[in-house]
Amino acid sequence: MSVTPFCAVDPATGVEGVTVELASAQELDDRLVRAGLAFRAWSVAPLPQRVALLDRVAALLRARADELALLMANEVGKPLHEGRAEALKCAWLCEWCAQNAAELLAPHPTPSDASRSEVRAEPLGVVFGVMPWNFPFWQVFRYAAPSLAIGNGVLVKPAPSAPGCALALQALFDDAGAPAGLVQHLFIDVAAPGVLDRVVAHPAVAAVTVTGSERAGRAVAQAAGAALKKVVLELGGSDPVIVLDDADLARAATTAAASRCLNAGQSCIAAKRFIVHERCKDDFLPMLQRALAIQVVGDPRTPGTTVGPLARQDLRAALHAQVQASVQAGATAVLGGQIPDVPGWFYPVTLLVDLSSDMPVWREETFGPVAAVRFARDDDHALELANDTRYGLGAAVWTSSADRAERFARELRTGGVFVNGMVKSDPRLPFGGVGLSGFGRELGREGFYELANVKTVWMA
Repeated sequence: MSVTPFCAVDPATGVEGVTVELASAQELDDRLVRAGLAFRAWSVAPLPQRVALLDRVAALLRARADELALLMANEVGKPLHEGRAEALKCAWLCEWCAQNAAELLAPHPTPSDASRSEVRAEPLGVVFGVMPWNFPFWQVFRYAAPSLAIGNGVLVKPAPSAPGCALALQALFDDAGAPAGLVQHLFIDVAAPGVLDRVVAHPAVAAVTVTGSERAGRAVAQAAGAALKKVVLELGGSDPVIVLDDADLARAATTAAASRCLNAGQSCIAAKRFIVHERCKDDFLPMLQRALAIQVVGDPRTPGTTVGPLARQDLRAALHAQVQASVQAGATAVLGGQIPDVPGWFYPVTLLVDLSSDMPVWREETFGPVAAVRFARDDDHALELANDTRYGLGAAVWTSSADRAERFARELRTGGVFVNGMVKSDPRLPFGGVGLSGFGRELGREGFYELANVKTVWMA
């Protein structure tokens, strides 16, 4: 295998694919300078020019959705239908930003003791993003689309295991006519001594965003703090799904199973901890087991596959270690739990019961198709179990009672609560978490302003 940090390996076969060499120190400096120059011109470009670029990118995303889906299957193991959906969601976000930018960026009159006072959202600078592999397009667009609408520049440090996706993403902007230097990918090793600090501290960079692990978040936050730069962290999650005794159990089981298995369970907002009211456990657990058992694990390029391989061998090893440690501590694997003897980094859909709070599959984030189930005596106990976590990204609650739904929405310590539905991101709604899930928001009105200079103008 190539020693370059940017090397794609097909998760279904282990065959090496696209490789990209690291940028030299001089190339990195040149790119940072170009980013600053491009921002200055873009920040004063008329809004219609800025949103027209997003519309052109959206059109290319729709036209190339199948091509991009195959690329994601080859590099991160995402089933083709999921990859296509990711590309189309990126297009939707670009279009939403283009359609709503004028309203979101319009000065907002605010009464004060001045004769005229208002709040404006203006360009902030170049936004540097450290991005993961699991949603190689969506994660970038979540900050890039609103940034470009605002008038910011965009730098992307892509995932080392998905360089082909990064090149394809760069081509989308280049082919759409983005000004030179406005959107750039940096093929750099941010773990190398001094590299991350060097980029973050550069005068052209005004803000940093990271989507990834707790470890990555700490490193980026430390670098941003040292340079006094704005930072947004979207980190891990251990999302609870709470099924109460008055829920539509069949729909809850089907939806929760789909959430757990999306992208082979490698999603920060996937359903991970299942909390089921004792009065409905005998009905719900068999439904959940059936919904998980019918998932089709296989080559992501094969029609009908719903769960592809995990993205890397080390990720599978880490997940299996969590499952084994939990089983050794007393958990029972009702489904799955064993690595199959086949090529690639596949892991079976797994269902665990007989859990306690100190087991890895409950205490830690599990990045793979592993569902951990516990039973709650009542609503108070369900809330206690759900909030017993260091994370706080999203939560789903299933109930037919408006009063119970409102209580859980109020008392769950998360960045989002979804009642009778799957936790998901939506361009129209803010997205982010609390605790070890990070801070700051992307998407929606709040995400727009997160990356802008929110300026107060007061006139006597």
